Amino acid sequence: MTIERISATVVPGGQTRPPRSPSWMLDQLPVSMLDHDFFVRFVSIFQELGTTLLEDADNVEHVADTMVAPSPMLPYLASWIGVETIDDSQPESLQRRIVAGAAKTLTWRGTARGLRSYLELISEGPTVIEEGGGIWRAGDAPEDTAWVVMRVQSTGLLELTDFIDVVRDEVPAHVRAELYVGPDRVWTTEEEWPG
Repeated sequence: MTIERISATVVPGGQTRPPRSPSWMLDQLPVSMLDHDFFVRFVSIFQELGTTLLEDADNVEHVADTMVAPSPMLPYLASWIGVETIDDSQPESLQRRIVAGAAKTLTWRGTARGLRSYLELISEGPTVIEEGGGIWRAGDAPEDTAWVVMRVQSTGLLELTDFIDVVRDEVPAHVRAELYVGPDRVWTTEEEWPG
């Protein structure tokens, strides 16, 4: 039996996890069994499986961290906060930014501030929002306040159709919306629901 040198594992946040012996299960066998090749090989099978399970358990605290979560976990994390537009075709870095950004702006979702923050995140540039919302004295409110016009310079790393899907997911259902990329109007809710 060989002894391998092991070191502590550094996890995000700078904390260290004590090292686990590479022969942690074999070390628990009675000494007389270590002399029998059959027992060593037999227990080694379970040790390998157990090590995999323990390593997964060691990392469970980081599964919800968008910076280090496994990429297949990102759409699932997004669904926790109501973002349904994440998919495997998008670059992983963009998926991570969308999930992290949506989580940060969650309390502002459905407002001009939240929409601006989110669009700046995914378009990677400045966003201009014009909207009809506001506070008025009783009787002074205009008849039509449920509208928003969004202007971005680019769609960032997303294809235009994917970008429109993301925007559609963020705009409240009752609000008339227009989206401009550069000078071009690329989407409006009036085309979807005339009237």
